[in-house]
Amino acid sequence: MSRQNPTVVLVHGAFAESAGWSGVVERLQANDVPVVAVANPLRSLPGDAAYVRDVLASIGTPVVLAGHSYGGMVITEAAGSDTVAGLVYVCAFAPDQGESAFALSTRLPGSTLGETLTAYPVTTGGVEFAIRPDAFPQQFAADVPPGLAAVMSATQRPATEIALAGGLRTTTPAWRSIPSWFVFGDEDLCIPVAVHRFMADRAGARGVRQVAGASHAISVSRPDAVTASILEAVTAVTA
Repeated sequence: MSRQNPTVVLVHGAFAESAGWSGVVERLQANDVPVVAVANPLRSLPGDAAYVRDVLASIGTPVVLAGHSYGGMVITEAAGSDTVAGLVYVCAFAPDQGESAFALSTRLPGSTLGETLTAYPVTTGGVEFAIRPDAFPQQFAADVPPGLAAVMSATQRPATEIALAGGLRTTTPAWRSIPSWFVFGDEDLCIPVAVHRFMADRAGARGVRQVAGASHAISVSRPDAVTASILEAVTAVTA
């Protein structure tokens, strides 16, 4: 891979938005690392991945792709380009072929996400899910100040059922050939910590950072830890 400095591309997951990366973006920019936070459509895994690939095609440098939550599904599907030099899974799914976000979140006990969701139909067909406002702070952002958690709840972007239930299509997941790093909280109520450890081990992760007391909203509550993992990836791919 070229020694040219990479651009970090951040992909948010379900029930979040690109502004959830703000603290990480600020820290990367302070380290003179170019960064783009993508607005993930959250409509379908193939469609979302195609959109991210379009973004990657517009960037003229190597890329470190970082995904949060369902965003990990998207970066795994999207990272077919030779420009992707590293993957960072931030409280994120790292699926194998055929695995979906829903399936992975329940692979081992510990997720309470299902009981906090509300669903409603969309005119394009099917339903989409959001986390109920009364449940959002504890479920998604327990270590975020209450006022900010309430704002995050109000600005969350719902995801379609087809996105969350759709399995990874690619026959060779990107983490099999691209070096990966994992950072996650041990108080994640959406993806059990045991699932995070399983996925990191399966991927042969170059680095694993487990953050004590961190919730699923780790990029908001612990931007220093998330940035540290991303900078490890940036340093490794430019070495």
